[in-house]
Amino acid sequence: MDLKAQFQQALAAHQGGNLAEAEELYSRLLAQKPGHAQVTYLLGALRASQGRSAEAVQLLEAALAAQPENPAVLLHLGNALQDQDRFQDALEAYDRALALKPTYSEALNNRGNALAALERFGDALASFDAALAIRTDDAGTWYNRGIALQKARQLEQAVASFDRALALRPGMAEGWNNKGSALLLLKRAADALTSFERALALQPQNSHFRMNRATALQTLKRYDEALADYDRVMTGDPAFPNAWGEAAKAALYQCDWGRRAKLEAELPVRIPAGAKIHPLVLLSYSSDGALQRTCAESALRDAVPQMPAPLWRGEKYRHDRIRLAYLSHDFRTHPVGQQIAPLLERHDRARFEIIAIAGGPPDDSDIRRRIKAACDQFIAVDEDMGHTAARLRELEIDVAIDLGGFTEGSLLTVLAHRPAPVQVSWLGYSGTSGADFIDAILADAIALPASHQVFYSEQIVHLPGSFFPMDTARTSIASPSRKDAGLPESGFVFCCFNHNFKITPPVFDIWMRLLEQIPGSVLWLREGAAETLRREAAARGIAPERLVFAGHVPLEVHHARHRLADLFLDTLPYNAHATAADALAAGLPVLTRLGDSYPGRVAASLVTAAGLPELVTHSADDYEKLALALARDPARLKSLRERLAANRATAPLFDTAALARNIEAACLKLLEKT
Repeated sequence: MDLKAQFQQALAAHQGGNLAEAEELYSRLLAQKPGHAQVTYLLGALRASQGRSAEAVQLLEAALAAQPENPAVLLHLGNALQDQDRFQDALEAYDRALALKPTYSEALNNRGNALAALERFGDALASFDAALAIRTDDAGTWYNRGIALQKARQLEQAVASFDRALALRPGMAEGWNNKGSALLLLKRAADALTSFERALALQPQNSHFRMNRATALQTLKRYDEALADYDRVMTGDPAFPNAWGEAAKAALYQCDWGRRAKLEAELPVRIPAGAKIHPLVLLSYSSDGALQRTCAESALRDAVPQMPAPLWRGEKYRHDRIRLAYLSHDFRTHPVGQQIAPLLERHDRARFEIIAIAGGPPDDSDIRRRIKAACDQFIAVDEDMGHTAARLRELEIDVAIDLGGFTEGSLLTVLAHRPAPVQVSWLGYSGTSGADFIDAILADAIALPASHQVFYSEQIVHLPGSFFPMDTARTSIASPSRKDAGLPESGFVFCCFNHNFKITPPVFDIWMRLLEQIPGSVLWLREGAAETLRREAAARGIAPERLVFAGHVPLEVHHARHRLADLFLDTLPYNAHATAADALAAGLPVLTRLGDSYPGRVAASLVTAAGLPELVTHSADDYEKLALALARDPARLKSLRERLAANRATAPLFDTAALARNIEAACLKLLEKT
């Protein structure tokens, strides 16, 4: 067979997808005619399709040397360079191809991918649009355009672009999956679920698609179905990234205590071995400080794989006022927003310039307006952490306080760029960040004792009295009736408005024994997992209707309805934080138990700072006995309420002005060390 026939045979095998045969034939041809430009090019393209990008680049560069004006060689060279994450080099190859062939739609499309990888999203979209002007019906380009828009957080436009791709190619499973991801980010979980199900119908064994469907199910609070998906993923691959950790989260929210016990037993082995679980989820499972730190450090490595160069390099600022920035996603109708507003209003504005760095979507709530009014500057930022860090450096921030930690939407990783001399964690997350770029964590001696320092990457800095801000100027409205709140007209009301994922079997057992011993009493809980919890109550011999679930109401109504309860019962190992503060502000005594780590000690701090230290117990037995004694002694409970009301004028918990001074003093002391 002559060389031409061999070439045609190799090309036919390549085009027919028989890559092994094509590779053998191309190699045989090159052995007979070394340096043949077209064969070298085709073998390079084949190597690229096999994922052997280093070999592909070498072959394609050799082909290009022989055919410098061949746009197809430049196209495939750009593709191979992209596979090596050499996006700038790939861009140059595509630009050379387009200089030779300006209407090369495939080069325009792939150029858009390289630009998107370089986060030049505007240029990427222009390149995709140029490709689509040539080939409007190219589903792949519409899809890639959607990916770029999604990365740029232009989510509505991303969904529209995915829709164009899917109209042209309904069988594109990745298109349905990525559309679902964009819809999830748009908080359209039901629509996202539909998209993920379309993707799974096309590729039922795709674990990534199933994980995404489980996320949508969790968002819709269909935790049992989410757990089933996670189980199916782990059946196929027990080590599938995040499946175990997400199953742990779903089990918490479902109050699936059998599953919780199994997962809890696995924690000490799985986490040190590298299994992923969200640090915030772990706080509800374990009080082990060493495990919490290991988990936080792992999560931080995932969030910041390569630490950026510091933006602040030791410069000394000489400002008339200390520039104090608070970073949060929650300057809105959210517990952190409600807690921080009164604190901001009480800062010494003669000495401190107060700047809010606000992540998240725009919010026209009263609390956001109040926060804006309390600050010298209120700066809304996007999700580009590097850009936000650069903004902080331009502002010459002296002290940056992160209020989010590992909570949703947190701006913690902004501080990885070290934009400020002093960087602090406070309030929103009750655990270590595991970050060496966070200098200190503000708390008090009860919530976070100095003996816990070994479990914290940050320096523990104690604030006198209390670390928790309270809004003593909160508007109070009349309480709803017991009937309107869904409560019986009479009987003792035990209450816990913590998220129900914080409820553990040992705590629930105590609560059920209390209901058994106090005739006519009810347990008033936050809505969520009602069917599961009522079933658990029945299994313990308690009529399910004695569990009453409080539905969502406006915040001022929620605050007012606390007055219908007789005693707030706390949870462990993760106890009441903002919920304890709300109860105490409403005059409702909070019975808590001192835990072993920060999340389980906050309520003890608040109750003590409110002047009711006798409501802090130190064992499960003492907790149960005191709850029972208080429920049987109305006069004693009335006395506690009266003391709580009187203490609003003098107790540290209610002195937010003093807290502002204490935070300022702590910041100044930390600045002195820089």
